[in-house]
Formats: sequence, C-alpha cells, structure tokens
Amino acid sequence: MITPARKPEILAPAGDMPSFLAALAAGADAVYMGLKHFSARMQADNFSTTELSRMLELAEAEHRRIYIAFNTLVKPGDLDAAGRLLARIARDAPPHGLIIQDPGIITLARQAGYKGGLFLSTLANITHQAALQCAAGLDVQRVILPRELSIDEIRAMDAACPDGLEFEIFIHGALCWCVSGRCYWSSYMGGKSGLRGRCVQPCRRMYQQQKHAVRAFSCLDLSLDVLTRTTMDMPHLASWKIEGRKKGPHYVYHTVLAYRILRDEGSDPKARREAARILEMSLGRQTTRAHFLPQRDSAPTRADAPTSSGLLVGKIQHSEDDRPAFKPYIELLSGDYLRVGYEDERWHATLPVTRRVPKAGLLTLKLPKYKTPRAGTPVFLIDRREPELMRLIAQWQARLDACKGVKASAVDFAPRLPRPVTPRRRPDMLVRASVPHGTETRRSRNSLIGLWLTPRSVREISRTVAPHMVWWLPPVIWPNEEDGFRRALLEARRNGARHFVCNAPWQVALFAAESSRSALPDLIAGPFCNLANALALDLMARLGFSAAFVSPELTREDFLALPAQSPLPLGFVLGGYWPMGMGRHAPEGLRPGDPFQSPKGETFWTRKYGQNTWVYPAWPLDFSAKRPELEAAGYAFFAQLEDSPPKTLPATTRPGLFNWDGALL
Repeated sequence: MITPARKPEILAPAGDMPSFLAALAAGADAVYMGLKHFSARMQADNFSTTELSRMLELAEAEHRRIYIAFNTLVKPGDLDAAGRLLARIARDAPPHGLIIQDPGIITLARQAGYKGGLFLSTLANITHQAALQCAAGLDVQRVILPRELSIDEIRAMDAACPDGLEFEIFIHGALCWCVSGRCYWSSYMGGKSGLRGRCVQPCRRMYQQQKHAVRAFSCLDLSLDVLTRTTMDMPHLASWKIEGRKKGPHYVYHTVLAYRILRDEGSDPKARREAARILEMSLGRQTTRAHFLPQRDSAPTRADAPTSSGLLVGKIQHSEDDRPAFKPYIELLSGDYLRVGYEDERWHATLPVTRRVPKAGLLTLKLPKYKTPRAGTPVFLIDRREPELMRLIAQWQARLDACKGVKASAVDFAPRLPRPVTPRRRPDMLVRASVPHGTETRRSRNSLIGLWLTPRSVREISRTVAPHMVWWLPPVIWPNEEDGFRRALLEARRNGARHFVCNAPWQVALFAAESSRSALPDLIAGPFCNLANALALDLMARLGFSAAFVSPELTREDFLALPAQSPLPLGFVLGGYWPMGMGRHAPEGLRPGDPFQSPKGETFWTRKYGQNTWVYPAWPLDFSAKRPELEAAGYAFFAQLEDSPPKTLPATTRPGLFNWDGALL
C-alpha cells in the first residue's frame, strides 16, 4: 500500500565543517558529506571518523540525519581498506545512510556490520522504471535519480517505485553535461576519474570547431526553485537534494533556507518571492531548469557565454606598478572568496579577501606573475563570510564542541570474497554500430557479431541470424524509452536471440518476464557497468549474469589482478572508439559528426544515438598488443567496438591505452 505523501526532506551538502553547521543553522533535515577516502568529491575537505561521530551526536540531538557519500569506483586492491573504513564507521559513527555507486559496497557494508540505509548514487545510473524493481531486491532503501529527467518522467518513476523503496531528486546546484556514471572524460585524459571523485571538469573548457570557440559542454546550475512544489505529492519521493559539496557555507545556508521556505510556506506568494530573493544571494552560476518541464525544454548550456559561479563584483584594471587590481561594485568583507576569470583561462585563480574593501575602493590582487590577468577580466564573489552567518555558525560550533564523540581507533576486518572461477574460453565479439549485411553477419567458431539493440536493428536482422548474434543494450535507457526497449527485447527473443550484453546492471530487470532463472537468456554485464572488484562481480552473478566485462578505466595492475578474484568469466574491450562520455543535452554550438579541438589541441567528435549524444576522442582504444598478457591473467573473451569516425578526422598517433600505464586516481 502506498503511504500518503510526506514532505520531502531538505538534503544539504557539506564539504567542510562551516558548511555542515550552516546547513543545520538553515534548518536542513539531512546533510550529506564525504570521508577522507572513497568519496566522489575528493577535492572537498571532507571528514574523519572522529569528526563524524561528534557531528552525528549533534545531528541526532537536533533530530537531523547524516548521510555519507561512499560513492566511488572500488578497485581490486581497495576492498580491504574500504572494508576497514566501513567497519570503523559501523562501530564508532554509523550514519543514517550510505550513498554508494559501486554495487560491491552493498555486500561489503553489510559484511562490515553497517545496518543503516544503503542509497544508490546517481552515479549508479538508475535511469528507468525497471531499474527500481531490480534495486528493491538488493537490500537498497533509496535511489538517487539522474538530473536529466522531466517532471513527467519523475512521476513515471514514482508510479513504478516498489513499496519499501524511496528516491531523491536534485533540485539545485551544478549540472554535468554527461550523464552521471557515464563520463570518462577526465579519466581518459589523465587518470583523474570522475567515478573516483577526482574529475578536473574538462567539460568547462572552450572547444573549437573551425575557428569558432564555444563552451559547448559547460552547464549552468540547475534551479527548480518554485517548481519543486510540483513534486510534493509523490509518495515515494523522500528527499530534495542540493548539490554543492565544494561550495562554502554562504551557498549552503541560503539554498537550504530558500527551499525550506518553498516547501513549508510555498503556497504563499510573498514567501515564494522571499525564497527567490534568497536564492539570488547564493552566489551560484546562472540557472536553468534543463529538461524538468518537457513542454518548455531549456538548454543547460550557453555556447557563447561563460558559466562560472559567483556574483560579478568588478573587472581587472592595472595599477601604476602594473599589478592587477579592481574597484568592487559592492563592499567586500574579510574572509570573502574571489574568482578571477574563467576556468579555461591561464590566469584563472581563486583567492581570499584579507581586509574589508569599501564599494569602489581599490583592491590589489596578489597573484603569481604568470597568472597576471588581462585588463577587463571579470572578478566574481564566490563565497562570503558575512558577520551574521559567522555568528550563527559559531553558535552551532559551540554545540558541536560540547559533543564528546568517539576517538578513532583501528579495526580488524577482512572482506569475505567469493570463490573465483576457472575461466572457460568464450567467443569474442565484434560489436558493430550499424546493422551488418551479407558476409558481415558471418561468424567464426571463436567469435560472434555484436550489435547495439534498437527497435530498428531487431526488425532488420533475420530470424536465422538473430540467435547467433550478441545484442548490446545501450548504457542509458530513459523512462520514456523503456517500453520501446521491452518490446524490442521481446521481439528479439521471439526471433531466437540468446545472447545479450546489459550496460547497466539493473537492465537485467527488463528480462524479468521470463518465467524462471533457467529461462533467462545468456546475459553478460557490459563494460559500462563499471565493474572493478570481486564483490561487484559476485552481485552480477547473483543477478543472473553468466559473464562480465571489466571497466576499461582500470590500470594494468588492476586488470591483471581481477580474473584471479572473479566468480564470473571476464571479458575485456580490446579496441575501438570508447566514448569520453554521453549526454542527453545537445552540445550547443558544435555540428554533430565534425571534429573539434580542446585548448590543448586534442581532437574529438560526436554522434547521436537515440536521445543521447556520445563524445569520442580522435584516437581509439588499442590494447591488441596486451592480449597475450590479458589471456595469461585469465580473461575469457574480448570485444572490439566498431564505429565509423568522420572522414575529416585527423590522423593521430596518441596511444589508446586509457589508464593501462598510468594511475587511476
């Protein structure tokens, strides 16, 4: 039975202690934060377990909740350290919820003794209705929906949500152009993985196509503001989430306060105006509602306009000694934080204000010589420590200081890993982007033709060929696409199709109409499932997968270690064009299919598949020389991804080894 709708909690971000205290002062019902390790925002200050125990003591005294973001990809060698950390917080500071991306953490957290809620992060890619059914059977209590959904799609997810499962939605904060969990851009360009909290935001840069430079991927901030009221009648919606664990206490305080007013007093026009005024003070970027209103779809990027956060407070001029300076449009306070220029400019910098500066007074900036900005460069206020807020934070700090907490100490824990299998050789796959014809459908004894599954591709392949192919499901299926994919899968099965690659673990639920596990086709967990450790692979086996691809993002050490730990036969993407990422938003200002360049001269190209645009680098993956080493390690099958790049794509000699020779940070 569906319970009556309740008010969604206001869920605030906290990357440091002042932001945590500001969230409590503003009236947040819950706060999410990361620890020093295994957090998807490793650039934030984050917290120790001793700090967490004191924060929990304060939160519970105030009837608030704390959720810990443990939402990173866990490599083969990480399980021991991750397990010890989970065991320590389970013993000393158990949060009310753990936000997780890696499916292996579901098992690891319970082994470590954690009894609280398990929440699947938006990085886990729960993007369609059947995925909710799958999550509900995995000891998961909440899922976090992607930011690309419309209000109609959120309602469809609510209607499909099983009892006992709830979800949260993002209502405010930074947007990523790529779908969460489907971005490899930062990792592919230098090993700083967005799936491990190290993203360097290459999407914020300028990209050039035939001398026209645009910020095609740099998104505005999401702000649903008064439209959040339209979600309040959804019985399974538990939380309104504000993004911003790298933001300061000023932002946290004002966004929480505004949305609390909208939730509790939003039927009053005067209160709505007050909330809008407060949101304008939050020092974020320009805002968009993105896809939330399907009849008024709003592009989340401005190709020809900057998208930096903060309030414009002046423009650089040069003093007599040629040092950069500016006259602020407003009074600046000691402790304010400034941004000079934009992220993709060489002189971009952030720095604190160390003394009060009156409006129109002169502030000279202390910057390294190589970061001297041009005259006219804008300066933004990105964080403010106004006295009133500082007094509030000090009051809450005094309450926190009175909490005793638990002093951290070592814990003895070792994860229980599944029994590895002895791998048996399976056929390789040549995965084509378009429907093959004639001799292209023939296979050898040790290989199969793979094809991306769409309603059209199913119709165009004959019944005699369909059983001998491997059908690849897309990495993202949106709510308004699920029925179409269900019908395509049913038709493929009727045509005799037996082999399928699911590119999100939860896509296994699309086969739930089968009468029994024995009736399931041959299901393989695909490379976009981001599988990187034995416990994640064990969960895939329990879901009914017969084999799995490892994430191509790993390093040589990780790749070679995993087969000896795996309870499933493992596959490896040996070559082909691997996407940097994929987004539901069109890259504004770029012509699809034509090459474009980054500020460093790297070349990329895009192609649209269904509702998503895929961004590719000019150089494909190429691990072909590593195949003997991989076979010796125990890999049972390999795949080659075939695509047709633009004819105008320049030749490149850059090696396609992803992170093989590097470090996955």
